[in-house]
This record gives sequence, C-alpha cells and structure tokens, in this order.
Amino acid sequence: MEKSTIIGIGLGLVAVLLGMTLKGAPISNLLNPAAFVIIIVGTGASLFIGFPMAELKKFPQLIKMIFVTQALLPREELIKMFMEWAMITRREGLLALEANVDDIQDPFLRTGMRMIIDGNDHDFVRDVLLEDISATEDRHRAGALIFSQAGMYAPTLGVLGAVIGLIAALADMSDMEKLAHAIGAAFVATLLGIFTGYVLWHPISNKLKRLSKREVELRLMMVEGLLSIQSGVSTIAINQKLSVFLTPTERLKMNEKAAEGIEQKA
Repeated sequence: MEKSTIIGIGLGLVAVLLGMTLKGAPISNLLNPAAFVIIIVGTGASLFIGFPMAELKKFPQLIKMIFVTQALLPREELIKMFMEWAMITRREGLLALEANVDDIQDPFLRTGMRMIIDGNDHDFVRDVLLEDISATEDRHRAGALIFSQAGMYAPTLGVLGAVIGLIAALADMSDMEKLAHAIGAAFVATLLGIFTGYVLWHPISNKLKRLSKREVELRLMMVEGLLSIQSGVSTIAINQKLSVFLTPTERLKMNEKAAEGIEQKA
C-alpha cells in the first residue's frame, strides 16, 4: 500500500472540513447532489470527449497504481546481480548465463538477457531496448495526461456550477433568507471543482509521472548493465558504471556493505 497517497487524501479532506468548521461554515452544505453531478459527471464527460476509449479504459488501473507500492528491483541489488553475471561471463562465456534467465522476474530484463545470449548485435540490442523504454514512456505520459486534464477541467466546471446555482438562486428573490442559503449552496460546486482539481487530479498526475520516471531510470540502468556484460567488461567497471544511477547516500551505503563483506572474508 502506498501510504503517501492515503495520507495526502486524508490531509486534504481534513484541511477542507476543519477549515470550514473554523470559519463557521456548515459542513452539511457540502451535501449538494447538484454540485457533485456538475463536477464529477462534467469532468467525466470532458475526458470522454478529449481522450479515446482505449486510453480511458486504463483509468481504474491508473488509480490502482497510486495506491499500490511500485514493485521495482532495488538498484543496489541490481548492481550486485550484474556484477555476478559479469563474473560468470568472463569465466565461462555469455552462454553460461542461460541458466539464470528463467530466474529473472523482471520481463524487460529477462528479454534483454535473452537478446544478448542469442548473440544479437550490440547496437541492435540497445536500439530495441531503448525503443521499448520510449514506448513505455509514451503510455505512461498518456495516463498522466488524463488526470492533468481532469485537474484543468474540474475548477472551470466549478465556476459553471456556481453560475448555474446563482441563476437558480436569483430566480426568486422574495425570501432573502432562502436566497442567502441558495447563494451559499451555489459556491459548493466551485469548492468541489477546486478541491478535486488541485488536491486529487493534478497530484495524481504528478505521482504517475514520478512513478514512470523511476521505472524508466531503472530500465536505463538495466540497458547499461546488459550492454556492459555483452561487451565483457569487468565487475569493477560495471560497478562504477551503474553506481552513477544511485544517489550519493545509496552509493556510500553500498560501498560500506562491500567493505564489510571484504573484512568478513579476510
């Protein structure tokens, strides 16, 4: 479970509800079916007009992604794997890695490993893997765009909802108390539009972009590791090459663990 998503949504709701309470605005005013219809259904309608059905079908899957922790190989573990494979390759040749292919859980890494074992050209392997990454980025970009567009539509629909509410409120000005209540209810649509746009849709879009960036960086790391093994470089060279994908803190921790391992063997 991705805790940050739950915490963010919870804090957003607390901010609005507590803010209304402190300002003396009745929370019961939020129970406005018309506002929900205008914002939620209106935003949905805008998305259906703006995106093909093939992309909108992925909406539930995209929502699920922000609530489930991303299952990616730790980068430090990936470096260790490539160092082990480099040792095997230099000692026994590329074909010796065939026994390890079925144990690889990541489909992208498994495909790349099979390509280099099959003896494909170095440039061909790089081109195929980079094209795969580019296609993945395009799919991720399309998913994030759905939510960023929803975040743009919702606040504007909130203004539309307020205008509709004011039209209904001003249609009968004989009862001032009733009129004041109707005007207050009219702005619930604006509140709902701004809340969903800037607390839900835009942040979801941003999180999907960040998740995509992490996955792409890991795959680029895999490409460099695979090509290094194919070129027959040493374990030290692979470690140095792939360590650039780590943060300084991660690099320091990995070096400390390596030093501890050497001391234990000694």
